[in-house]
Amino acid sequence: MLRTLLGEKPRVNQGKLKEAMDTMAFTLESFEKQMYVDHDPNHDYRKLYIWTQGLISSLDELEQSYFAAAHFRKKVVAGSTRDMSSDEKAEYARYVYFYKDAFIRCFAILDKLGTVLNEIFQLNTSKTKVHFSYYTVLRQFEYYRDHHELAQQLIKIKEAYREPMSKLRKRRNMEIHYMNSEMQDDLWQLHQTLRGKVKLEDLDQHLLEMQQGVDMVCETLHMAYRYINRIWRKQILKR
Repeated sequence: MLRTLLGEKPRVNQGKLKEAMDTMAFTLESFEKQMYVDHDPNHDYRKLYIWTQGLISSLDELEQSYFAAAHFRKKVVAGSTRDMSSDEKAEYARYVYFYKDAFIRCFAILDKLGTVLNEIFQLNTSKTKVHFSYYTVLRQFEYYRDHHELAQQLIKIKEAYREPMSKLRKRRNMEIHYMNSEMQDDLWQLHQTLRGKVKLEDLDQHLLEMQQGVDMVCETLHMAYRYINRIWRKQILKR
């Protein structure tokens, strides 16, 4: 959608994004077939079907937000907001909007996946923490050895992206719970300069970290749903 609004061609899924999307699409087909077979009297499959549909939509929106942020970043040339023209300030504001949207969506998707994993594998995470995150669910896997393989794979992905995700999480927390991240940067830098000219944050570095965040989410979704699909096939064959 955003690509069309920005005059770009529609996205063709590739790489990690395609792997995640295709794996979740296969899961949807499996849920749909099972609902047809046993009519899903308790709506268990229907609930997981809707949740998985939501994850596919959320991943699509995350990638679009990252793409839009990168698009508007190219139009920002000045090194500080004071040196920007009114048009460039508008482009910078658009970059900030989509960049924020991307890192917020990044953790929202992981938390939604945590809900799915908690439900499918009956981890009972809410007994440990009522409002739990994906990372809480990941720790909960340690007490359920039946799915140790998946837990180790997901932990491996988490560790591989520890540094960029830590930075993105800090910005997310500041944006949601405290003051927004660019305001904090502005306040700090105003104390560092006599003229009050605020140097912009490293936009390219921030986008690189955001791209790594998107990759982490894609890899995590792909690994989780690949495992779900494998367990699903085993259960069907046993019947």
